[in-house]
Amino acid sequence: MQKGTVITAGVDIGASTSKVVLLKDAQILSYSIIATAAESAFSARRAMDEALKGTDLRSGDIGCIVATGYGRVIVPFAHETITELSCHARGANWLFPSVRTILDMGGQDCKAIRCDERGRLKNFVMNDKCAAGTGRFLELMARVMELRLEDLGRLALEARGEIRIDSTCTVFAKSEVSSLVREGRDKRDILAGLHAAIATRVYNLLRGVGIERDLVITGGIAKNIGVVRKVEEKAGMEVLLPPEPQIVGALGAALFAHDKLQ
Repeated sequence: MQKGTVITAGVDIGASTSKVVLLKDAQILSYSIIATAAESAFSARRAMDEALKGTDLRSGDIGCIVATGYGRVIVPFAHETITELSCHARGANWLFPSVRTILDMGGQDCKAIRCDERGRLKNFVMNDKCAAGTGRFLELMARVMELRLEDLGRLALEARGEIRIDSTCTVFAKSEVSSLVREGRDKRDILAGLHAAIATRVYNLLRGVGIERDLVITGGIAKNIGVVRKVEEKAGMEVLLPPEPQIVGALGAALFAHDKLQ
């Protein structure tokens, strides 16, 4: 490794996935995304090993490691921990300096975040008591409809109509969707209604912090084009999407680590 090079890492242990971002002089060198195992410490080590693959680095070359996410306190090799709210704000701002509002749609919770021009957290609202608007909600709906999770967004955009889903509660929505499928209703129209219901719920979170341009969506659901389009309709503005929406929290953590070494 070249003398004077600054290597930092961010580790984001989420409910569904664990991510690591490696920075070399504050630029992305590599990253990894793996499924979170039962033990957060094991997930952190495995994600770090995956991120180091293909580089000429060893773990000892990393000058500072910051952990974030719900499992951040159990990352044994982290030098410091920072909340995912601050890390998502920082990571999104690094990718899009114009961002002021962030919608983080993860596996088990959803967060609306406001930041300033430097990516500093100003306000937030969380939906962590209900699975509606999260990856787990969509995974369950995909199973009920016997569809692949990655196909839901595309199929929703192919809908000719939109069947209203009255409940975003996971239990009631499952029953409602099951009934519609048994009735032989078009799955694409059902999906359009589901995506609209999700967008309505997360839009209310965004209103709670005050929507200011530009709006960025992070987290795994940002890969669902159906949800993205419905959120754009609700918000009345185009959404900015990171190249890899799932690593934004880990990126922010790695940037905080870089700050500490400076």
